[in-house]
Amino acid sequence: MDVIVQIIASGLTMGAMYAISTIGLALVYGSLNMLNMAHGALLALGGYVCYFAMAHLGLHPLIGLLGAMVVCGVAGLAIFLVAARPMLRAENFETRIFIATIGIGAIIENIVLRLFGPQPTPQPFNLSGAIVIGQVHVPNQNLLILGLALLLMAGLALLLQRTRLGRAIRATAQNREAAQLMGVRVSFVYAQVLALSGGLAAISGVMISSLSSLLPNMGGDPMLKAFIICVVAGLGNVYGAVAAAIVLGLLEAMAQYVLGVQYSFAILLLLVILVLIWRPFGLFGRRQVVRL
Repeated sequence: MDVIVQIIASGLTMGAMYAISTIGLALVYGSLNMLNMAHGALLALGGYVCYFAMAHLGLHPLIGLLGAMVVCGVAGLAIFLVAARPMLRAENFETRIFIATIGIGAIIENIVLRLFGPQPTPQPFNLSGAIVIGQVHVPNQNLLILGLALLLMAGLALLLQRTRLGRAIRATAQNREAAQLMGVRVSFVYAQVLALSGGLAAISGVMISSLSSLLPNMGGDPMLKAFIICVVAGLGNVYGAVAAAIVLGLLEAMAQYVLGVQYSFAILLLLVILVLIWRPFGLFGRRQVVRL
């Protein structure tokens, strides 16, 4: 029973972190049909901004987290204004923006490296203590990550389903031209989506670095796993991405216990291959039909 509790606790924590990382990526792709390869760099930037606000400015952790969200939200908005909007109507938009955001991510990562250096830095946003379930100690930080992930998922669901902006995002994702004809300001929606994605990346960066440490290139692995989860769920499916993140987090925790940490990522990739062979459009994706 203690082993099961440990696997569930670790799996839910990993799944929650993956979900926070994946939501922003899935939201941008679902709205703009754009893979934001700078997402990992924004994640690292958010972690460092929170660290700077707390360690150097002496601000409250919540203010540090909000500051990180604002900075990364502005960075996401800048990505839209500088790169996405000029290319939006160009041919091969998906390929061009893919390459452009790789470059933007490298620039952000090098700025962070120049400002904070290459040494691992502990994240001060950390909740001490633990609760005991049976003989298993579950850190309060893990519970904080899980609770924050659930809060973000609920908030995003309310945003998409109950607000004017959410309806505009869903309409734009379904058919951009039809949304424009109905009076939706598509460029404004895209800008808000990228800013929202940047804020989510900041939260993800703070949470991930609170369990390990801050590094300028720390966003690479979470972004890779977030992309894998998006593919498994079906690109652009936000709710499916959340469900897939939780399931894959639990499976990875189980694989780490049974086979060892060194095999967990390989097992994850094997599962992805099997899923895509079975459903090439993802577990929650829809088959696209092209009428000739």
